[in-house]
Amino acid sequence: MNSPSTAAVLSARRIAISFVAAVSAVGGATPLAAADPLGPPPETSQHAPRTPLTAHGIPFTDATVTQQEDGSFLVAWRAPGVASVTVYADGRAVARGGTEARVTVRGLPAVDRRWFRLVPDQGDPLTLADRSLHLPSAPNFRDVGGYRTTDGRWVKMGVLYRTNGLHGLSNADLAVLQRLGIRTDLDLRMPAERAEAPDRVPAGAHYVTADVMGGDVDPVLPATAAASARMMAGVYRTYVSKGSALDAYRTLFRLADTPEAVPMAFHCTGGKDRTGWGSAALLTALGVDRDTVMRDYLATNDYMAAHNAESLAKEDAATAARLKPILDARIRYLNTAFDEVKAEFGTFDTYLRQGLGLSQQDLERLRETLLVA
Repeated sequence: MNSPSTAAVLSARRIAISFVAAVSAVGGATPLAAADPLGPPPETSQHAPRTPLTAHGIPFTDATVTQQEDGSFLVAWRAPGVASVTVYADGRAVARGGTEARVTVRGLPAVDRRWFRLVPDQGDPLTLADRSLHLPSAPNFRDVGGYRTTDGRWVKMGVLYRTNGLHGLSNADLAVLQRLGIRTDLDLRMPAERAEAPDRVPAGAHYVTADVMGGDVDPVLPATAAASARMMAGVYRTYVSKGSALDAYRTLFRLADTPEAVPMAFHCTGGKDRTGWGSAALLTALGVDRDTVMRDYLATNDYMAAHNAESLAKEDAATAARLKPILDARIRYLNTAFDEVKAEFGTFDTYLRQGLGLSQQDLERLRETLLVA
């Protein structure tokens, strides 16, 4: 089939236009039958509590929280040199383990977002939540934080969120974002996208537009799957070198370092391409290693799997094959953007300074604001 069906073109416009763009223990941890108080409980704000720094620093080299389908939480960590770690939720101990452990926590009351505080026997604690907010109407709404940097610091959670479009938010999911205190909705889409599918902005949030593409671009579905992949790689180059893209990502960085603007959610249509480069650039600027940045980028394939499968199922086989590279997050695409940074600017630091216009003071303040050590 040499030309796209009407449905495929509409699908490309609606979905792929972003191309233009009780406690049980596992693994040696000890379950706690009783909950012990942890001095004063963690702060009750809707985003991550600020952890005071000590001379010891955070000893965790890896730590994650994952909400399971049954409502339980898998908490995993690695902390070399630490003898024991106690896990707290709502200021009460729910599990304990050693240097490396995986614990499953059950029976906690439902909340919009469940935070866990991992307290080692030496060094500073670390506060984490599941990266995903598990919003049915915005499946790619997730935290940019919770990653360790190469110098041992951690990106704060509850400050920056990346997401797919907010136009389809249900009333229930919109209420969750309002209770979480989202202050800024940064929309990276083109004018036609915004007009066709306007955001549902959480009450009290400031709506900001930063058009990465610098105007409307008509979606065109290439003739082959290979051509679709080549097109996508080319689009990622524009995220690095195009003037409107530099302006848009400069806005993202500036807002990320503005106390009055966070917590902030930034998005395009699928939360993959324009949003994907924005998240990759921020994490890289904060000192997160490339492999971790890539995993964060590719996670869109998991979060959007059901949505994308449903979209592809509506097309004939040939058209679906040409559309799939547009819906996918692929290693090649993000690597193309990083290659473009090297080609245009020489180094990533030069991209930040000359491309985005960020001074050393700007970058130091950004890291001080968004990292804990």
